[in-house]
Amino acid sequence: MLNITTVIQTRTGSSRLPGKVLKPLAGKPLFVRMVERIMCASLAGTVIVATTDREEDDIVERMCQKEDIRCFRGHPTDLLDRHYHAALSCNADAVVKIPSDCPLVDPCVIDRIIGFYLGNRERFDYVSNLHPATYPDGNDIEVMSVAALHDAWAEAEKDFEREHTTPYIWENTQNFRIGNVLWDKGLDYSMSHRWVIDYAEDYSVVSKIYDELAPANPFFGIDDILDLFERRPDLPEINRHLTGVNWYRNHLKDLKTIGAEQTRLEPIRGVV
Repeated sequence: MLNITTVIQTRTGSSRLPGKVLKPLAGKPLFVRMVERIMCASLAGTVIVATTDREEDDIVERMCQKEDIRCFRGHPTDLLDRHYHAALSCNADAVVKIPSDCPLVDPCVIDRIIGFYLGNRERFDYVSNLHPATYPDGNDIEVMSVAALHDAWAEAEKDFEREHTTPYIWENTQNFRIGNVLWDKGLDYSMSHRWVIDYAEDYSVVSKIYDELAPANPFFGIDDILDLFERRPDLPEINRHLTGVNWYRNHLKDLKTIGAEQTRLEPIRGVV
């Protein structure tokens, strides 16, 4: 059996929304609720929170201990290094990356992407649902062999490659075999539906979704959220101006495989 490790890189520092991973969802920190959802996926394997070794993130480790969540502490800014060593601490064969700003990630999507990787690991070193993205933003899943992650860790030199963990892999298609999974509905909501947390408006949307859906089913999925939006069209309007805003916009000149159509340079209503 392949030893799969899912790493969630989590820290309290955030320039746009400080302490966002600790914000409450139904009485628990946001990152804890996210871990619960990921653990609901049958293929996620060992789930580990990778936080920094800074004093400010002691609280993340304490919360992990309280909730019986595995925790690794490492480099505060070199996330590639932190991710790699978190995977090594679990003796991983394959590594899953899910960012901590995706608290509504659908467990079924996690299983679909990991399942595709497992069924095609002789063909691909890296599989995601991001190149190109089609799922609603906030369902970001990347799976790679530990060998590919090691090569990125050993070779990546640019700051954004170290900070964002995987660009070295998916930018170097001559060295890595890249696979992608499209949304099986045949739709593309990646630039129109935003369920990540970067700004206060994002947290407002996510917390309202959670309050509406979690009491009946804490592991609700994409279809449940879309049905809720049909009933409550006011909810997606809260952060509509932020849809499509992501980190790509700051590195378009450096990225070969990402185009301007995959990001929005600024929020629709000015700079937030």
